[in-house]
Amino acid sequence: MKNNKVVLAFSGGLDTSFCIPYLKNEKGLEVHTIMVNTGGFSEEEEKAIEKRALDLGAASHVNVNAVDTYYRHGLKYLIFGNVLKNATYPLSVSSERVFQALEVLKHVKKTGAGAVAHGSTGAGNDQVRFDIVFEILAPEVEVIAPIRELGITRQEEIDYLQKHGFNFSWEKAKYSINQGLWGTSIGGVETLSSDGWLPEEAYPTKVTKSTPEHIKIGFEKGEPVSFNGKKMSPVEVILAVRGAAAPYGIGRDIHVGDTIIGIKGRVAFEAAAPLILIKAHHLLEKHVLTKGQLYWKDQISVWYGQQMHEAMYLDPVMRDMEAMMDNMEQHVTGEVEVALMPYHFSVLGCSSSHDLMSSKFGSYGEINKSYTGADVVGFTKVLANPLKIYYSVNGESAEDAISK
Repeated sequence: MKNNKVVLAFSGGLDTSFCIPYLKNEKGLEVHTIMVNTGGFSEEEEKAIEKRALDLGAASHVNVNAVDTYYRHGLKYLIFGNVLKNATYPLSVSSERVFQALEVLKHVKKTGAGAVAHGSTGAGNDQVRFDIVFEILAPEVEVIAPIRELGITRQEEIDYLQKHGFNFSWEKAKYSINQGLWGTSIGGVETLSSDGWLPEEAYPTKVTKSTPEHIKIGFEKGEPVSFNGKKMSPVEVILAVRGAAAPYGIGRDIHVGDTIIGIKGRVAFEAAAPLILIKAHHLLEKHVLTKGQLYWKDQISVWYGQQMHEAMYLDPVMRDMEAMMDNMEQHVTGEVEVALMPYHFSVLGCSSSHDLMSSKFGSYGEINKSYTGADVVGFTKVLANPLKIYYSVNGESAEDAISK
């Protein structure tokens, strides 16, 4: 290390709290902490986190609000791509980590620290998401992960803190909760097996609404810009949709997928706003994009979500896909109506000046205005011709065709 300074990504939980006295006492390092808020902490919680860091012995602490950056460079494209990993998970927490790591890197450069530290264990995805940013952009900076390196238990962390005079309350919650702007992940003993399911008590947002209601979400060039007719910033729309829908119990599910480290994993989540916004946005796209645009959007969206989830956000192909999506969203403007009900929602319909379902050209199954019935006969003959040739040349019958 070029000096004894280390920047610690600090959340205020047990693992990162253990890291401060450990790095200070056992490693002899000057610890500078940073908390990067991507939508999971209130102002009061930020202040409490800062106080805890300083009480534990940090030489300095900063709180960085990265919500706007997270939306503009991450969430916007998860909406554009209608990204749901394995057709289920909106990357609620996994999409935050790279943006948190990038802010930590800025602080490392600002302080001139020779090392960076985090509280990840050796068992999850987040260690990779954090480490890879430094491996790519600052390989000269040493990465320290005390929990991973020591392989210690939660109780051993508590014992160490108490030994050094820190008697905070470390009661282990029954469920592990990670909340952010794009949703909340929930882990518990039930998610460790393939057949477990979470009880009502596990979800942070309780069901308090039962009377159905309708909401309207406005989009401009693919971005959410209004809620029930009121103009808002995209982040404000996300929060408004969450506030309206989450009390119905909307957005709850369990994601099963492949982790970066090569094993299958399960995590429960509640993400009312992401699921509604993605489905509403997708409906609008189906009305205003061409068949070709919709096809290629589906292809790149799956890969974009995979790259984001697996810590490959810095791959330049991500910028290429973002440029393609930016261009495709030019006409994705309009308003979508959504019905909210206990535990589910329905996307009802939309209105847009760019709607390609235009009565000017006809109504499907009713009447056409731009071609005649005779045109369809000719079109069908041309469309069928290549396959007519195939079946004729190979001497295959209808029975042969379906038996394959």
